[in-house]
Amino acid sequence: MRAPAAFFTEPLAGWRYAEAFERGTRKDWAHRVKWVLDNRYPNAEKVVLVMDNLNAQVISSLYETFPLAEAFRLAQKLEPRFTSKQGSWLDIAELELSALAAQCLGVRRIGDIATLNAELSAWDTQRNWRQKGVDWHFTTVDARIKLKRLYPQITE
Repeated sequence: MRAPAAFFTEPLAGWRYAEAFERGTRKDWAHRVKWVLDNRYPNAEKVVLVMDNLNAQVISSLYETFPLAEAFRLAQKLEPRFTSKQGSWLDIAELELSALAAQCLGVRRIGDIATLNAELSAWDTQRNWRQKGVDWHFTTVDARIKLKRLYPQITE
């Protein structure tokens, strides 16, 4: 089964959360963002949310899903950042998704959403408990070398 999913990670804290849906709608995304803001970061003034450029992942989804006051409250807590198409392979979430595929999903097929979510929950609970963070060694200097073709050429 191929199901749309929400995936959140806070790499320096060693935390991640994954959940699959029947359909990947704007409302599904909005409900997961509300859950993260209200349960993971209830006292935060701002949460930087780094996202892929998907059409469901937009702030207006909050306004389509919740009453105006609630949508505004949630939107005020968010500082959205979008990954660039050229550098999306650098996204730390991609590393977590790779670990998810290798450690949890493998090559087997899971036939229904409930079973898939049980597997995802067991995986992220165990990984969170073990405090598996991301040891990121990609420095600015490395980026300038590896991604040289993406940087503008300055001639004097």
